[in-house]
Amino acid sequence: MVLFCIIGLICADVEAAPLVPAPNVSIGVNEATNPQEVALSLQILLTLTVLSLAPSILIMMTSFTRIIVVLSFLRSALATQQMPPNQVLVALALFLTFFTMSPYLDAVNQNALQPFLAGGMGQEDAVKAAMEPMREFMFKQTRENDLALFVNLSEAPRPNGPEDVSTSVLIPAFMISELKTAFQIGFLLYIPFIVIDMVVASTLMSMGMMMVPPVMISLPFKILLFVLVDGWHLVVRSLIMSFN
Repeated sequence: MVLFCIIGLICADVEAAPLVPAPNVSIGVNEATNPQEVALSLQILLTLTVLSLAPSILIMMTSFTRIIVVLSFLRSALATQQMPPNQVLVALALFLTFFTMSPYLDAVNQNALQPFLAGGMGQEDAVKAAMEPMREFMFKQTRENDLALFVNLSEAPRPNGPEDVSTSVLIPAFMISELKTAFQIGFLLYIPFIVIDMVVASTLMSMGMMMVPPVMISLPFKILLFVLVDGWHLVVRSLIMSFN
């Protein structure tokens, strides 16, 4: 009987408690009534487009491409399958990219972002000011023959200086230059590990151990060599120095 009374009191308290109002969220598209609303809608659309393309912009205009390709070559040369995992390699590449690009990102913040937020610069002028440090970085890393290739393909007049080269020509030239540099570094990374593979394979053949996979024997020696020479320090230092 006491149990039924307690249950009845609890139910009464619950019924007496005010109901929590459920939120009503509505999303709609209404007709614009003045030019200001149209301009605001276009700005929102442009902002969403830029945010969706932000990863591509990060890859195309920064040092991320070279770093992630070299780290991928390193993992393949070690033959460690998925060690380090892709998430670790991408995170390391992102942090190294931010470290490498920090002087240029600071220039973008001081010369473009802060004046734009303070209202002292228009959107178009802010974009031009933000592109200047990025163009300076890309010009430093782009080979002349790669730049000449895309200038000729675009059928644009021969530029008299860096300021005459359009950004649409500079970005693909920068990309293929980065890929070439990354592959050159990757080739150098492969050499010591290939030597270990050849020595291990020759030793196994001379001992008549044909059925033993050479990779199984050479992998510990590769890891040992990489640890003894402080490989991560050397690779990261070489990557950062390659941008100077």
